Amino acid sequence: MSKCEQCIVRQFNSLKALTKDELIRISGCKTSKHIKKGELIFEEGDTLNGVFCIKDGICKLSKLSANGRDQIVKLVVKGDLLGQRSLLGDESANLSAVALNDMEVCFIPKAEIITDLQKNSNFSMDVLQQMAHDLKSSDDVIVNMAQKSVKQRLAETLLYIYNNFGVDAEGALNVILSREDYANIVGTATESAIRILSQFKKENLIATKGKQIIIKDIKGLQHIE
Repeated sequence: MSKCEQCIVRQFNSLKALTKDELIRISGCKTSKHIKKGELIFEEGDTLNGVFCIKDGICKLSKLSANGRDQIVKLVVKGDLLGQRSLLGDESANLSAVALNDMEVCFIPKAEIITDLQKNSNFSMDVLQQMAHDLKSSDDVIVNMAQKSVKQRLAETLLYIYNNFGVDAEGALNVILSREDYANIVGTATESAIRILSQFKKENLIATKGKQIIIKDIKGLQHIE
């Protein structure tokens, strides 16, 4: 089991603000677990008694809407922390987290994180800044849902994945999502997402290989109306 103070992943989240002694203490009480593709990390309504640090892999955060459809609100990647909002608000999880590929996560008990929040102001500030950033992103999503077409939102989603996760050796997006996942990100029916992706393909904006998507025309996607 790797030690927190030696783990490169912590440089990408608020744990970077902890002292070496604090990291050593956390390392002694954390637990690591492997999560297979499709498995739940936690479910909406669960009580989270700690935070999860993503050591490897990608998961989706989603919320079940009134009509029974999952709305994906964020993709969470290696280096991110999960659960800090429930921790600070002392409330049940507002979202569900499901692995999109095989993952390795570390779980840090609530008592340890609360201790560091109380004693280390740099850590507290970093956590608050990250939560403020998440709120800003949520505001952007709300505006996009209200003001942009489904085609625009789907094009932006493809570009977001391209810019943030890159491509594999064959040029396909590194994050492989189902057509239902794409629909749940942009807030439309699966059939609509399939139809729009087919249209993008006919217009030579993308190419597909099974579930994989290859971006062929970045500027074209940027100017979708």
